[in-house]
Amino acid sequence: MRPSIFMRFAVLVLVGLVLVSAVEAADRDKLLSEPGVYGTFAAFSLDADWEKQDQAMRIAQLTVLKGVVEQHREKVAIDLYLLRGLSDHADLLFRIHATELRETQQFLLDLQGGLFGKHLTTAAIMHGLTKKANYVPAFPDQLKADLKIHSEPGPKPYAIVIPIRKSADWWGLDQDKRAAMMQEHTEASLPYNKTVKRKLYHSTGLDDLDFITYFETSKLEDFHSLILAMEKVKEFPYNRRFGHPTLIGTVKSLDEIIEVLAQ
Repeated sequence: MRPSIFMRFAVLVLVGLVLVSAVEAADRDKLLSEPGVYGTFAAFSLDADWEKQDQAMRIAQLTVLKGVVEQHREKVAIDLYLLRGLSDHADLLFRIHATELRETQQFLLDLQGGLFGKHLTTAAIMHGLTKKANYVPAFPDQLKADLKIHSEPGPKPYAIVIPIRKSADWWGLDQDKRAAMMQEHTEASLPYNKTVKRKLYHSTGLDDLDFITYFETSKLEDFHSLILAMEKVKEFPYNRRFGHPTLIGTVKSLDEIIEVLAQ
């Protein structure tokens, strides 16, 4: 007799629980704070067949997703975002941090090769590297002190990802001219430091980009004002590409993602 879908689901749950208990998480704080770490943004859309399945089958496949994510958290830090409803580019976004890019590659291969992954269509995959600040050491002491002010406590439910490509003219400028414009850029962003958290990834040579900018905020109006302020500084016209795509979504735990997609 063939096992019912519920029996198969129960087996998958047990497998997922074994995977979760068998691994130790990577040093997440270290991966998210230190330079020399690879950051990958992988956005996916769910195909039309996903919604045609009954709920039990969706839950079974989402349990496999949970097992894959938890298994790879031994070596990489994985954050999830729900884009559906806010973006027409994709439904889901994974932000992965790893000391070796091949560890990210293995996670994405296992993700896309599983029962859940067969319903994923790649919308965008972007790679970058965290580095020490290039221009901050030359900033005035007061500006450097202002940059150390931490953002307001509390959850920041919105996440925005904007890829950037600079023009050849930008890279042709001497270091002092670029530093002066980046100081103006930084000063214009200071009023929003408390409500908009930012992280920069360097992509030159790793992708068809120069930078990936990642933002978290609880106040989208402040983020909107930040971008308007950035558009007024002398450095902005040197952006050959700003966005395309711009990804916006909400920060979710793995269990929250599963709950939404299971409905």
